[in-house]
Amino acid sequence: MAVNDINQGLNYITYGLYIVTTCEGEKKNGLIVNTVFQVTADPAQMAISVNKNSLTHDMILKSRVFAAMPLEQNTPLPFIGIFGFRSGRTFDKLAKVPYKTGFLGCPIVVEHTLSYMEVEVSQTVDMGTHTLFIGQVKDAGVLNPEGVALTYDYYHNVIKGKTPAGATHL
Repeated sequence: MAVNDINQGLNYITYGLYIVTTCEGEKKNGLIVNTVFQVTADPAQMAISVNKNSLTHDMILKSRVFAAMPLEQNTPLPFIGIFGFRSGRTFDKLAKVPYKTGFLGCPIVVEHTLSYMEVEVSQTVDMGTHTLFIGQVKDAGVLNPEGVALTYDYYHNVIKGKTPAGATHL
């Protein structure tokens, strides 16, 4: 089977867009991901997939904590760009973004997000270019109960957002 056929088939899997943040000491960072999912309900566990080239990946490996927040459908492209188009190695992504500090110390972005889940990592799975971080939800809350989640399909087809070539290094 041709790679193009596989990629076309994968395009029909539904995804959301999420901000994932973490902290390591006083340092805080975050990025956009499209792979966040619940693993179990009791105890509440979830998983995320993060590219190994990103600063956030390295910070999660060290701190063993992260927060995941689904973006709302009307999130403006410039806001998405803060977390998706620039590297935390050279840019403070949270400098002008409203957030509160969560139970585990992670930044909880309170603008353009629907809810948050703060997770303590219990397992990692090496997936080649990415790491799957799996852990127990230690805190969660609703930030915008009236909002609609931003899907990857809506992002590409309505907002006309692009995935920059360097996005895997953010």
